[in-house]
Amino acid sequence: MFQYLNEEAETLSREKIEALQDERLKRIVAYTAKSNPWYAERFRKAGVDPLNFGGIKEITKLPFCSKADFREQYPLGMCCVPRNTLAEMHMSSGSTGTPVVMPSTAYDLKQWAQCMGRCYVMAGAKRGDTCQITPGFGLFNGGFGCYHGAREAGLFIVPTGAGNTTRQIKLAQDFGTRVMVSVVSYSIRIMELLRQTNQGLPDLKIGIFGAESFSAEMKKRITTGLGIDAFDIYGMTETGGIGLGMDCPAHEGIHVWEDQYIVEVVDHETGEPVPDGEFGEIVITSLNREALPVIRFKTSDRGRILTRKKCVCGRTHLRLDTISGRLDDMLIISGVNFFPTQIEQSLLKIPGVLPNYQIIIRDRHGIKSLRINVEAEPGVTGFMVEKQLKEDLGFSPEGDIYKPGELPRSEGKAKRIFYETLDDNSSKGETK
Repeated sequence: MFQYLNEEAETLSREKIEALQDERLKRIVAYTAKSNPWYAERFRKAGVDPLNFGGIKEITKLPFCSKADFREQYPLGMCCVPRNTLAEMHMSSGSTGTPVVMPSTAYDLKQWAQCMGRCYVMAGAKRGDTCQITPGFGLFNGGFGCYHGAREAGLFIVPTGAGNTTRQIKLAQDFGTRVMVSVVSYSIRIMELLRQTNQGLPDLKIGIFGAESFSAEMKKRITTGLGIDAFDIYGMTETGGIGLGMDCPAHEGIHVWEDQYIVEVVDHETGEPVPDGEFGEIVITSLNREALPVIRFKTSDRGRILTRKKCVCGRTHLRLDTISGRLDDMLIISGVNFFPTQIEQSLLKIPGVLPNYQIIIRDRHGIKSLRINVEAEPGVTGFMVEKQLKEDLGFSPEGDIYKPGELPRSEGKAKRIFYETLDDNSSKGETK
């Protein structure tokens, strides 16, 4: 039996969804133009009259916005409300450059909680379930987004935050954690420590994972390793935080809450819309936020719309395919274009290969080469890894096989990609 937090909103007919989006898009365009001269000037340059905007049918007339706009308008240049009405702020987790800031009013926090609450209940969480929140509570939106949503869904919250995996496991055992929220790579660390200490988490049934790309092979490893149903949650700082969508127990795509957001998929270079089913760049418009609604935000995420048809879970909101990578993370090596998630997908096809690996991009006089280091159980050879990568990627990178536990660990997001600049005296690695 499928569950809903807000059944009426989650099962709206396609006609009602589109009518609601049309109404809210007109309202948000007029609102932002009236509230902030930055928006008004952008609309003027694009030839858009905010008071007579035609809604959904004219959405492509609206200008895109990007992460660069957030940085240029730092800290609150895009904000549409007085500063003394703000209740909370979060910002991007990047450690370099001008940060991306998302302010929220009390109304926005309720909107965020509603979206996240829907995700918890869609995954099967029930009122009173113990929910362990492992993302950090700080400027990164993950911990607080999970917290606001868990309160909305009526869950018993164990707000551990990041790190101290031994304590995480003990608390999960002591309090009977049924729902755990985590970045994808941290769940691997939990699995690893459980295996090393011969422990289990018998009450854990639901895992909600985000903040990093989530390949199908990694999802299988986590589902099997923790004995749970694993869910792929989507969201970002610029759209108001984690929870704008997630897959349901049918696992046939990420439902996006279309009463709150409009999703487009466009050609990354031209900005022109692409048909449903084709890959492109995901563009998000937030329809129901007050402090800083984004209009046609180019996410740099590569994805596609799978379907707008009603799901077996009863929800009618469109479904996105799993995000297959960030377009600004695409690698070009030996004339081959690919994404880091494709490397992960390929590696985890090999029995005995563990989910801890490094992608090292080496640059010698402008010529790039790829090196992949991976942990594996005894019996896995460099030839096996090279053969699989050659089959999937079309070329053979160098690399080493490491014993379990030898590569560095992280208590938060895993660092997968490293860059090295080589001179003519640098040694060249070989695959063991």
